[in-house]
Amino acid sequence: MVSYAQGIDALNQSLSELRDIDVSFEFFPPNSEKMEQTLWKSVERLAPLKPSYMSVTYGANSGERDRTHDVVKRIQQQTGVQAAPHLTCVDASRDELKQIAQEYWDSGIRRIVALRGDLPKGVDKTEMYASDLVSLLKDVADFDISVAAYPEKHPEAPNAQFDLLNLKRKAEAGASEAITQFFFDTSVYLRFRDRAAAAGIDLDIVPGILPVTNYQTLVKFAGFTNVHVPGWLHKMYDGLDDDDQITRNLIGANIAMEQVKVLAKEGVKHFHFYTLNRCELSYAICHMLGVRAG
Repeated sequence: MVSYAQGIDALNQSLSELRDIDVSFEFFPPNSEKMEQTLWKSVERLAPLKPSYMSVTYGANSGERDRTHDVVKRIQQQTGVQAAPHLTCVDASRDELKQIAQEYWDSGIRRIVALRGDLPKGVDKTEMYASDLVSLLKDVADFDISVAAYPEKHPEAPNAQFDLLNLKRKAEAGASEAITQFFFDTSVYLRFRDRAAAAGIDLDIVPGILPVTNYQTLVKFAGFTNVHVPGWLHKMYDGLDDDDQITRNLIGANIAMEQVKVLAKEGVKHFHFYTLNRCELSYAICHMLGVRAG
């Protein structure tokens, strides 16, 4: 019988033997000078790790769309890292989307994260969905396309099977990769990966990792994304509301590192980090995975 200590030792040993791990990072466009400084400090810190790409989230209105485009161009031009803008289809016509896609292609952008996007208030249907956007992008140019996946089911999906079939439609439309919503129960991701394979979904399913830097923000995000926050995680942060950020970061890093260790042991080779424009925890986890500046 293997003891708990032996299991931990074996996990750490297997981690030290990892090779060919890919990582990617998500950022969002800053809306203040202070946030802009934080963003570029993080980009500069993480770029030497040679991630597969850095993605930038997308605002629905034109002002935020322009900020996304500016950040994407600067990342690609100044760091040499492939930049991947998010693009949503609920707020633009097909002609507008084709024009945006063509402009990205002409700017040297080769990967796009294709999403339906949040429906406007009072609207419960849209003419286009993410699978339609994937098809449209493929008609414009041969983009590498990432799409979203939801191990715990999309909040609007009637059931898990419906959600899985929707992912299959995105794959058949031409997507090459799915990035999951963040999660904390690794078995949820592993079961989802197995179900996707059984359904014939030919996509790399990349786990989205959220290193927790703010517990209250996490609870808010989880509330509208249908992500279960386990009781043990609540207990981890109990009583720390007024404690210093270093303590909270250490706990967040530990949670994410344990999660990544198990996933790596289960054969995961690519991790996508939701950085919230902060670099410290993601950098530390990458170092542990053997992803080093070179």
